Amino acid sequence: MKVRVYFNLHKKVWSILHKTDRGWRLWGHSPRVTLADVTWRVSEAGRQRVLRERRKNVHAFACGTLLDNENAPDGEYRKVAYNPYRGSYFYDAESIFNPPVESSKYAVFTPQKHVFACQND
Repeated sequence: MKVRVYFNLHKKVWSILHKTDRGWRLWGHSPRVTLADVTWRVSEAGRQRVLRERRKNVHAFACGTLLDNENAPDGEYRKVAYNPYRGSYFYDAESIFNPPVESSKYAVFTPQKHVFACQND
């Protein structure tokens, strides 16, 4: 199932949206989520609103195929982060240069609010 995932600041868990005939709708919440074939998206209009109002809103998320949390694929995972005040993209938080991350083969969203992406097949 194709989904969008973002961190819900009120519930302190990951929110999962799925596509319906009427647009993206909430499918559920989970402390841990695993995705495959991930694209990392940032709405520039939403980011500009955050910069203008200095108030958070949902404008950045990961899109991908929902997987079973118990069977996260093996591979080399690196921490991915996003900060609207720093740039308009998700980035590799473990690299000294913080290069942008536009897509990844897998992503794991942890209960500690961390996100890890894997490029391996």
